[in-house]
Amino acid sequence: MLHCEAVAVGKRYGRGPWILRDVDLRLAPGDVLAVLGANGSGKSTLLRILAGLTRPTTGRLTGAVTTGRAAVGYVPDRFTAHERLTAAGYLTHLGRIRGLPTATARHRAGQLLERLALVGGPDAALRTLSKGNAQKVALAQALLVPPDLLVLDEPWSGLDASAHTVLAELIAETAAEGGAVVFTDHREALAEAHATATRAIADGRVARSASGASSAPPAEIVLGGPGTAAPDWPALPGVLALTRRGSELHLRVEPAHADAVLLAALRHGWSVRAVSRPAAAGTGPAPAPAPAPRTAAR
Repeated sequence: MLHCEAVAVGKRYGRGPWILRDVDLRLAPGDVLAVLGANGSGKSTLLRILAGLTRPTTGRLTGAVTTGRAAVGYVPDRFTAHERLTAAGYLTHLGRIRGLPTATARHRAGQLLERLALVGGPDAALRTLSKGNAQKVALAQALLVPPDLLVLDEPWSGLDASAHTVLAELIAETAAEGGAVVFTDHREALAEAHATATRAIADGRVARSASGASSAPPAEIVLGGPGTAAPDWPALPGVLALTRRGSELHLRVEPAHADAVLLAALRHGWSVRAVSRPAAAGTGPAPAPAPAPRTAAR
């Protein structure tokens, strides 16, 4: 079943300039599409159209999401959380609006907030949350009902290291369960790490990303810890993904930024267990991880 298709979609406001022109996109079950582009390129407008929140000026949107038969989860680029409700109260209320029984909505909200490790827990008031923790609530509300189409605008923005990993898992799980996912980001390597396809948007037009097999594969860095302090790993340039395995932290990093990430780890008291880079397609197996010092620099 085709979840969503944009056909020759264009968008402008009044007599202003065209924000989007002749956009064609298809989102089928299991697709994870990343849309790349600079700020102001029209990424957010495109997502609002796909989510059914904005009507295109020209062209049309078709598929299950336009008939009301498909569940759509949407996370905007800015989530305003000034309400006096608690996180759990807010999510339970939204769950009821979406047709869930109260107990089911409350249980589902608690599961998602626990998994995303919301600081302050489910009883934290929305107005007290930091940007990163407000983003966790935004993600939870989009997933209360398993979505057929999950639309995420800059979803990694502000998230801490643990939530960075959980978000990647939630995207993969949504796709594995037959949902389609579309997200925006400005980091090409991160997009390619989590998407099955990428598109680039510029001058209002969407085209296939020019990158791909020729891109250098990411470096794999394994750190032992915890150190005396933890850098904001997702905010470090070049960090694509993080996975915790016991006391170890596994990072995927753009090769050009690997040295800077290693230096940041050592400065914060982490030990380097291994550094390796997977072989590019067609070049044979990756070399064995190189041994690395196990103590932090002093």
